[in-house]
Amino acid sequence: MHIQTPVTHTTALLNFGETSSKLIFITCAILCLTPFISPAIALLMGLIIAQFIGHPYLHLNHKATRWLLQVSVIGLGFGMNVHNAIHAGEQGILFTVASISTTLIFGYLLGRWLKVEKKSSFLISSGTAICGGSAIAAVSPVIKADEKQISVALGCVFILNSVALFIFPVIGHYFNLSQTQFGLWCAIAIHDTSSVVGAASKYGPHALEVATTVKLARALWIIPISLLSAFLFKNQSKKITIPYFILLFILAMIINTYVPFVNLFNTYITSAAKALLTLTLFLIGAGLSRKVLSSVGFKPLLQGVILWALISCSALYAVMHLA
Repeated sequence: MHIQTPVTHTTALLNFGETSSKLIFITCAILCLTPFISPAIALLMGLIIAQFIGHPYLHLNHKATRWLLQVSVIGLGFGMNVHNAIHAGEQGILFTVASISTTLIFGYLLGRWLKVEKKSSFLISSGTAICGGSAIAAVSPVIKADEKQISVALGCVFILNSVALFIFPVIGHYFNLSQTQFGLWCAIAIHDTSSVVGAASKYGPHALEVATTVKLARALWIIPISLLSAFLFKNQSKKITIPYFILLFILAMIINTYVPFVNLFNTYITSAAKALLTLTLFLIGAGLSRKVLSSVGFKPLLQGVILWALISCSALYAVMHLA
């Protein structure tokens, strides 16, 4: 008669626990592709899984979220009109230039005042100024940032992104912002494109169009900021990352505007893109483990919060009184 040893029993329990966590994770991911889960709820589900169950595929998370976000954004282009996008871009260009330059300068001064490590401070400032994780991913190899510095900046940005996704629509309704105003505000004040689109889609279709267009135009600033980074940190050898998916987003808008045949199925494409975006936010939340959250530290987080408060409040005032 075979007697199961304690070691075998423990191994069986561990395997069962691992299988259960994978099953829960996959079930939640599938639910995010349905109309029943909003972007905010998806992010919250991811955060809960990160704290209590753990991400069973964490090693694939960064690559998955990057590709899903790019595909989602391109898909959203099939629901937008070129002429409206140009108008939205014209409205946002002055806000973009002013906010990026102000955030970078203030971020530098704030980082020195708080004595935040130089490269971490620059990554936090760049992520806040342009487009969150995408900017950090582009700038970090240029300045030769190490894994710890990148983790601190990403953790800070993703924490604040999570907060923004929940509170921005509430603030927008409180101040009775129009969809145009809210779209502009989101694009300027929320770090990551995923959270910008998530918050704007909850507010309304025109808010989504304005926010996506202005945010992606803002993302193009990754290129000059990367060049500036190479100069400031005296590193001329690194390759600059160019966000080519933005060109595909523009192409999708052009096709949607000038190819009538696309109107037969553009609704299905944009619906699928929104579902993929919701899944992206779930994966982002699931990646915010306790280890990531604890690695940020008080001073870098304080720098990120103050910078975010500055850009959020000034942008809100600007869109309410100038837009």
